[in-house]
Amino acid sequence: MRSRSNSGVKLDSYARMVQKTILQHQDPVTGLLPASEDQGHAWVRDNVYGVLSVWGLSLAYRKNADRDEDKAKAFELEQSVVKLMRGLLQCMIRQAEKIEKFKYSKSVGDCLHAKFCSQTCRTVVGDAEWGHLQVDATSLFLLFLAQMTASGLHIIYTRDEVDIIQNLIFYLEAAYKVADFGMWERGDKTNQGIPELNVSSIGMAKAALEALDGLNLFGVKGGAESVVHSLTDDIQHCRSILTSMLPRASTSKEVDAGVLSIISYPAFAVEDLDVVNTTKEEIISKLQGRYGCCRFLRDGHKTPREDPSRLYYESSELKLFEKIECEWPLFWTYLILDGIFTSSQQQVQEYREALEEILIKKDGIRLVPELYSVPPDKVDQEYASPHSVDRVPQGKCPLMWGQSLYILGNLLAE
Repeated sequence: MRSRSNSGVKLDSYARMVQKTILQHQDPVTGLLPASEDQGHAWVRDNVYGVLSVWGLSLAYRKNADRDEDKAKAFELEQSVVKLMRGLLQCMIRQAEKIEKFKYSKSVGDCLHAKFCSQTCRTVVGDAEWGHLQVDATSLFLLFLAQMTASGLHIIYTRDEVDIIQNLIFYLEAAYKVADFGMWERGDKTNQGIPELNVSSIGMAKAALEALDGLNLFGVKGGAESVVHSLTDDIQHCRSILTSMLPRASTSKEVDAGVLSIISYPAFAVEDLDVVNTTKEEIISKLQGRYGCCRFLRDGHKTPREDPSRLYYESSELKLFEKIECEWPLFWTYLILDGIFTSSQQQVQEYREALEEILIKKDGIRLVPELYSVPPDKVDQEYASPHSVDRVPQGKCPLMWGQSLYILGNLLAE
């Protein structure tokens, strides 16, 4: 009997990690991933990022299939990906009227929701109770729908679904010009629920429009009627907005670590290498700490000085969060992927080693925590001497989005 190659054995260990950290949480009916065990909300963005490692692993099994079991594993993983993407599609089909309405009103109250119930695909909060207009989340779904279809996955089944995707393209072409709440869902940096133009949203919209233009959603089995189109003018318009705004992230945020997702993996939305490098240097020099990068300067989220009972801040409060912003290991996973795509072996090694030191080990599996926060009793010490205090992990562990990109980075690096 032929023994398995070393790569097959390695892939099995990643399969265990994916099963324990991601797939065991997948809803058996809708295929969606809930935010946590005690909260059944499924964010569009987190679901797409969460399933990327599953898709990456299925491609790795296909590439290194030694035996029939490996091909079977690849197929099983692919079906989990299809199930999740179709779950998100169902959420959007239920909002078909909103898509139609928004194209004309461009109103924040008429946009697609950013999170749904993981068990029913229904909405979980009212139109006005959350910053739903997050163009990057819808764009991310469409970008990976295009990439997964091109890789051979069969996600779209009927002409009605093709029409929905074409309508989502029209929705994007209307939405990228509208101020939205961005990647962090709170809008303007003052955290008062004010939408603004975000580079991360415009870049992701550009990537999605480019990926979908001329794509046959039925794959090799489709005809002319299952091809979708986007306008070249809109892609060009996105390009010019990006060029004029970068390295700035938005009107209120001079720098934002979320922009890593558009200057590198997964959007690769900026063609000018000088702009890409300048933006990356800005992010690393201003936001990087010992445990990852903070999202943006004066970000109060989960810091000891934030009042968790309120959704929004007073403008005068921002000064309180200076120098004690939480650091997110998530952004090092982006920098590992960036290093792989730019063939910078040194960058990949540097961030993989840094990440290994701050991961939390549980039952033999390395987990990426959501963020590291300054302990409440050491705030003054950190304020006097930034990056001197040992921080503590907080929030979800693992953060599914970060865990997924960590696994993907390891698969690509190895």
